[in-house]
Amino acid sequence: MKISVNWLKNYIELDLSTSELIDSMESIGLMVESWEEKDDDLIVDLETYANRPDTLGHLGIARELSVKLDLPLKEQSWPISEIGIETSDLIDIHISDENLCPRYTGIIVKDIQIGPSPDWLRRRIKAIGLNPINNVVDVSNYVLFSTAQPIHTFDLAKLEGGEIIVREAFKGERLISLEGNDISLTPEMLVIADKKKPVALAGIIGGEETAVSDSTTDIFIESACFDPVSIRKTAKKIGVQTDASYRFERGADISFLPQAAMMTASLLAQFGGKTTKSLVDVFPNPKNEKSVVLRHHRIKELLGLDIEEEFITRTIAMLGFSIDQQQQKIWQIKVPSFRIDIEREADIIEEIARFYGYDKIPLTLPPLKELEPGMDQERVRINELRQMMLHSGYDEVVNFSFNDPAKEMVLKSGKVPIPIRNPISTVTSLLRTTLIGGLLENVAWNINRGADRVHIFEVGKTYFSQGDNTHEEQTLAFVTTGFVGFEHWQKKRKKADFFHLKGTCEALMSQLGYESFSFKTKEVGFFEEEQALLLHLKGEKVGCLGMIKREILDAYSIKRTVWAAELNLSNLFQKQHQTFHFSPIGRFPSVSRDVSFIVDQDVRYQDIKQTVEKLSIPFLESFYLQDRFMGSPVPKGKVSLSFRFIFRHPGKTLLAEEADSYQTQIINALKTGFHFLLREEE
Repeated sequence: MKISVNWLKNYIELDLSTSELIDSMESIGLMVESWEEKDDDLIVDLETYANRPDTLGHLGIARELSVKLDLPLKEQSWPISEIGIETSDLIDIHISDENLCPRYTGIIVKDIQIGPSPDWLRRRIKAIGLNPINNVVDVSNYVLFSTAQPIHTFDLAKLEGGEIIVREAFKGERLISLEGNDISLTPEMLVIADKKKPVALAGIIGGEETAVSDSTTDIFIESACFDPVSIRKTAKKIGVQTDASYRFERGADISFLPQAAMMTASLLAQFGGKTTKSLVDVFPNPKNEKSVVLRHHRIKELLGLDIEEEFITRTIAMLGFSIDQQQQKIWQIKVPSFRIDIEREADIIEEIARFYGYDKIPLTLPPLKELEPGMDQERVRINELRQMMLHSGYDEVVNFSFNDPAKEMVLKSGKVPIPIRNPISTVTSLLRTTLIGGLLENVAWNINRGADRVHIFEVGKTYFSQGDNTHEEQTLAFVTTGFVGFEHWQKKRKKADFFHLKGTCEALMSQLGYESFSFKTKEVGFFEEEQALLLHLKGEKVGCLGMIKREILDAYSIKRTVWAAELNLSNLFQKQHQTFHFSPIGRFPSVSRDVSFIVDQDVRYQDIKQTVEKLSIPFLESFYLQDRFMGSPVPKGKVSLSFRFIFRHPGKTLLAEEADSYQTQIINALKTGFHFLLREEE
């Protein structure tokens, strides 16, 4: 953008050499691409800031230099000669979409004589590379390049019905531009229209039909603000960029519109015109001023040096910000409307750094306070779970949180799903209530590609609604199907079964420190009858496991048997787990006893285990089930169970007689509780 130094002197007293002026500009980021002396003037071609539309006029550049050089801006006055007619009596203004045009102001100048501009105005226009046209057009350009606010003028007599309507174009409408181009308008283009037709393409170019001509006597002055995105899209579509559109695309100063209109009217009044009374100002939704809190210690943290308070407050005030001290070294900064680039505290600090001088900022990095991150216990425990599952032979998967309504009905999780308001597709229109569905999709995908073993798990959120409330739960689910382990020449592989699944659950609970868990038989929606268990901890359900129902597997096109488990981690992690205790390895040998029983086949190992533990047999180190057998010669409806009991004394070698007495206590208790029959008695 070309800047005239003589023009700048309208706003600020400059008494610098060319090199001093260029150095001052470049030190604050106004980069000089070229300069030339022309007609006792210095013309500087500047590359201004990309996000600073206020610097696209001489006033904005002068404001920047005034801060750098510590010089005051000159006061500007724009006197007008009014007639007794209100502007609103001659023209009505309507805005159809306040988002596309948040503010529109206008005033009328009557009885003006169109002709050449005075010499001073012609010099200003020529200095920036434009050709003078007539006094009205030249004044519009003068205001534009002075203040960065575009101005458009209409021949009032050519506006049908005395109306200005800011609206989107109708399909099929056309506009002949000032340059004589026939523009086909589309509905997304914003136009300025009178009662019958479009008369200008808003913020870009005017129409030929309402243009100012030699016969014009009454002029309507437009000073408005338009949506930058809308202007940009329209300008790109028609392939036209004007000085006005270039500025509107970057954002206009919505508070300056009345001043720009009055400045235009005042200049036109010098050519014999008189203005109507009271500016018409349509401003449907005024916005509050932006404000930012500035802290002195934050300036030091970001810049690495301690800047004086006096410099900070003076610089901010001269840039046009208002400053109010809230506490010691803390200020509330109100951002002027022409600084659309200021959003946060760091932006203000950047302004301070710019005028303090980047060359004064030390090259060393400022010290940064490093805070120790807090430990997220839930995340820690989930990571522990992941490691346990990986060591147990399971691979982790991650699925989307969406679910197909048809699959949700098949799964029958027993929870009310939450619909998504804007789903990607109909098959992803619900939030999942269980992780099982996604894991079955993974199983089907792997089986279809020849996998003979699929053992996978997922940790993720499930969602459901309950009454008027919605809930989300952290969940662990895993499935197992096919062979366990890999092929080996020494042994045959086993297939995953219920006990493999249950053993994984037991290992997880034990590793997490939950020793008091139990299993209970109960029907669960997606498991086969009599092939499902609930996992209980301290009397409350925390999970379930079992064999997936055949109709569910058919819905996922899976022909194999699949075992699955799902644990509510949100509930589980709220339970207090037992602390781990270290026990040294025993120095003395253990004594083991094997006992075989005949018992009803519906007796559960869990009940046997609880009975033995309640006996509190001294020196009983451990016990476990060695063998379970059904069939001849064991009677029908019965099962043979073989247990091994291991005893160890921490301070001596245990005598055989002592181990026998403990064994007898256990046998008697089991006979009483479960009507066990010793195999030898049989």
